Amino acid sequence: MIRACDTDKPCLHLVYEMWDSMIEKVNIVFYDVVHRILVAQWVKNDTPLHCLAHSFHLIYYIDAWLMEDSTSCAAHRDGEISQERTKCFQRLFPNDDEYSRVLDEYEMISMKNGPFEDLTSISKMATMEPKNWWVKFGAKTPFHQTLDFRLLGQPSSSSCVERNWSTYAFIHSPKRSKLTTSRTQDLVYIHNNLRLLSRTPKDDVKMWDVGRDEKKCISVFHINLNS
Repeated sequence: MIRACDTDKPCLHLVYEMWDSMIEKVNIVFYDVVHRILVAQWVKNDTPLHCLAHSFHLIYYIDAWLMEDSTSCAAHRDGEISQERTKCFQRLFPNDDEYSRVLDEYEMISMKNGPFEDLTSISKMATMEPKNWWVKFGAKTPFHQTLDFRLLGQPSSSSCVERNWSTYAFIHSPKRSKLTTSRTQDLVYIHNNLRLLSRTPKDDVKMWDVGRDEKKCISVFHINLNS
């Protein structure tokens, strides 16, 4: 997943399906313990925004994709996705009139009604890039078209994970290789939170960013955590 998402191309709308299909395949091949780990990790990282972006990728509504796997379900028929998508709509459109209009637009999109009855627009769902499809066929649903431009053009990166690895390597060094796993994880947690606190406008908080700290601050950090 890290390798798939660490790209300059937009992939936010692909994350939900990639995770879901991967978990199903792992459950068939590997032991239950691996499956539980993956499910726990996905539950931790899954957000309503992933479900909303998944709903806007139109390939998940066409018959060809649904027939590939008997367990596949269209976004408007999936209970979890529908619940999280509704949360996003309610937050993004607090105005009752706009919220109702967004729901009406989504109904036309998911059921292929109104401006989406055209055979050309339906056939292009599977072949065109989703963002390009919304440029050509989404003018009659302006709220969804605006959201689609933002979500389907959203890039992804593993920089936050790599930053965490850098912090881990900084703490669990060759000189401190005897730290237990739980102790190392606690120190990484503390270090990351100190770095977040350093961004607040308080004079009594030091800068703790790895690679940019003064030697004195690093020494104090080690002394405080070892004591």
